[in-house]
Amino acid sequence: MKVDVGPDPSLVYRPDVDPEMAKNKDSFRNYTSGPLLDRVFATYKLMHTHQTVDFVSRKRIQFGSFSYKKMTVMEAVDMLDDLVDESDPDVDFPNSFHAFQTAEGIRKAHPDKGVPLQLWWGRCYHCHRRRPERLGLLPQVICPFSTDWFHLVGLLHDLGKILALWGEPQWAVVGDTFPVGCCPQASVVFCDSTFQDNPDLQDPRYSTELGMYQPHCGLENVLMSWGHDEYLYQMMKFNKFSLPSEAFYMIRFHSFYPWHTGGDYRQLCSQQDLDMLPWVQEFNKFDLYTKCPDLPDVESLRPYYQGLIDKYCPGILSW
Repeated sequence: MKVDVGPDPSLVYRPDVDPEMAKNKDSFRNYTSGPLLDRVFATYKLMHTHQTVDFVSRKRIQFGSFSYKKMTVMEAVDMLDDLVDESDPDVDFPNSFHAFQTAEGIRKAHPDKGVPLQLWWGRCYHCHRRRPERLGLLPQVICPFSTDWFHLVGLLHDLGKILALWGEPQWAVVGDTFPVGCCPQASVVFCDSTFQDNPDLQDPRYSTELGMYQPHCGLENVLMSWGHDEYLYQMMKFNKFSLPSEAFYMIRFHSFYPWHTGGDYRQLCSQQDLDMLPWVQEFNKFDLYTKCPDLPDVESLRPYYQGLIDKYCPGILSW
């Protein structure tokens, strides 16, 4: 049976992107009009009312034992065939195809072998090590580090949406994420009109800019709103995926638009968070905007991605 997870605001309200990756970038980040505006606003109203420190803590306990199902990663990918999101304004096909499209978009832009070294702020674009010798000296250095894990992140990133198949309401599965336990920042979607009924904002412990956190405590110490990002991040840690820290950041924070696009919540960031930020931003070039009506030949791609699964997260896992 197909499961409609309801309107996913994250599929509509996104920042401008490379025009080659979006059919019409003017259709994104439109908060004043559009056929989904009422439904999306209602979604965020529910989310911003019920996502509290207590709610998130209870959900982490509820799902933290990862006892709902035993299955492989590829079986979870196949489950996305039963997850239909009618809020997508551009295409109408199962999320499993989007998983492969995202992964293939990353694979094309970041091939695993012979990638010319590029830099963000003096850091290697691929292995993220500092490469000061590159600055003005070596025009074409080859990064020796593998990037195949990045391809796998594209396949994995939305697997947490299986929560919808286990009865979770869509406002607790999809949409932009934000920290609970502190006052929402200005770039949170509908920030000024959807938090009025959130009980945490009436609690002096949680209603200031820092709330229950210390300055620059690091995002690893921040309680994020509950959804598919946080669930999958915790699941990957529980099952000990052998992926680099960049992959865990991409999974946990790819929907944290107030941070990686809005520029907010810097008061909570450690230096490691700031170092990882470009990786999350790079991933988001491929999330959602690799969608097109030409669906990938999934069966021909399975052997390559099964090889990556066997390398980084093999066997039957706890979900």
